[in-house]
Amino acid sequence: MGAVPEPHSGWTFLTNHARVLAAIAHDPATRIRDIAARCRLTERAVQKIVADLEGDGYLSHTRRGRSNTYRIESGTILRHPADSGLAVAELLTLLAQHDVERGDKPRRLQEAEHAGDRETGA
Repeated sequence: MGAVPEPHSGWTFLTNHARVLAAIAHDPATRIRDIAARCRLTERAVQKIVADLEGDGYLSHTRRGRSNTYRIESGTILRHPADSGLAVAELLTLLAQHDVERGDKPRRLQEAEHAGDRETGA
């Protein structure tokens, strides 16, 4: 089992719920353990956040053997009144741009690039 992440003090721009959702958008077949490491949270905290997101209709999952594949309900509107009308998809687009800029491409983009390499023989 991995080490407990270092605590963070002070405020941040993104909530843990947003971080977990972004990690799932990055790789819908990701494991709770990997989300926890990416977000610097405990596995238990990630399990609770995933349950919150599923309970409020932002996320669903399909069980495949011992693994889950998550599906983000991208049309779901964000909860805060100041974000009225802003859908999850718009938030995730902003976060994905940030990931690509820092060289951390979503898994589906990496797989598409590798498929293209196989087709061209690169």
